[in-house]
Amino acid sequence: MAKTPLGRLDAAAFGMLELPRLEKAVLEGFRTLGDLTGTTSDALDECRIAGVVPGSNLRPTDPAARVVGQAITVLNTSVQAFSAKASGLADIEAHNLAQPGDVLVVQGIANISSMGGVSASVGKRQGEAGAVVDGAVRDIDHSRKIGYPLWCSSVSPVTGKWRIRTVAVNRPVSIAGVTVRPGDLVIADEVGVCFVPFDRAAEVLEVAQRLAKREEDRLAKLASGLALKDWIKL
Repeated sequence: MAKTPLGRLDAAAFGMLELPRLEKAVLEGFRTLGDLTGTTSDALDECRIAGVVPGSNLRPTDPAARVVGQAITVLNTSVQAFSAKASGLADIEAHNLAQPGDVLVVQGIANISSMGGVSASVGKRQGEAGAVVDGAVRDIDHSRKIGYPLWCSSVSPVTGKWRIRTVAVNRPVSIAGVTVRPGDLVIADEVGVCFVPFDRAAEVLEVAQRLAKREEDRLAKLASGLALKDWIKL
């Protein structure tokens, strides 16, 4: 059953209140990949899908974190008239709609924080796997402490409360040039972030598993002592 919004945004701001859901087997299949984003990136290439952002563009706050989950999207814009009276951020509406394992995906503003410690704490309480922010975040020590990993394009102590306005939840967003739609699959580790379209997730997984098996077999034969002249033919 779809959740009820909290009233911070008009009804027209919501693209959907409930995400289409991928089969659990698809999510688990991606989670078992050893080289998570590397293999997924190769599979996206083979499927001719542009959906990869390098870790140098979206930097992880926790290099050990690995995330596989569906996107809950937030669109933030800059506020022209500065006001310190009321926060324009409404990512709480996205947190409210999230299911355990979802990933918050925010199109934000460079060098102005779209997410801080309170938002990370809410996301953690909701069971989210983490967040991807094309823009700035802050309080990253806190997010690390509570185990809520972030991938972001910048960090900044400058609050977005008076400088940013949330205009949409669960509508398409642009993350480092990649269009991400609500329900798309988010795959992230210390190497980068991959976005897999919802309706092609099973196809991409099948390719990724085939590529992973081939790589595993090649490495096993390399370790067994197979001559390089023979190994490079594999």
